[in-house]
Amino acid sequence: MTIRFATLEDTATIFQFIKDLAEYEKLSHEVVATQEILQQNLFGDKKRGAEVLIAEDNDVAVGFALFFYNFSTFLGKSGIYLEDLYVQPEHRSKGYGKMLLDAVKQIAIERCCGRVEWSVLDWNEPSIQFYKKYGATPMDEWTVFRVTL
Repeated sequence: MTIRFATLEDTATIFQFIKDLAEYEKLSHEVVATQEILQQNLFGDKKRGAEVLIAEDNDVAVGFALFFYNFSTFLGKSGIYLEDLYVQPEHRSKGYGKMLLDAVKQIAIERCCGRVEWSVLDWNEPSIQFYKKYGATPMDEWTVFRVTL
């Protein structure tokens, strides 16, 4: 079991994980990304600051975490926003999700961030229980808003 930073060569794997996650979340219809878009925005000239960790079992990718910086005016510090955390179903309950979260948390500590945040769909009870067991606190008093451009 290893965790490593993704490279350009991982683009197809990352894209497949995104599609798999979207299918699990019943949001496949919202995926408009392509491998080329991911390659440009994660590794190319248009790199936007998102980073990806890959979880591997014997050099085979089994999951990923994609994250980027945000900023808390209340803390006066950057934080890390975990956009996606996904482990293939056949590899769940083996510690990969915790390893990925631990790795993101360690990166946040090393980079002097104030917190790590993410969203979870309110119907996704297995993930909610996993995050609570991890020690995460739900922010029930907040509602996410979005403007899609």
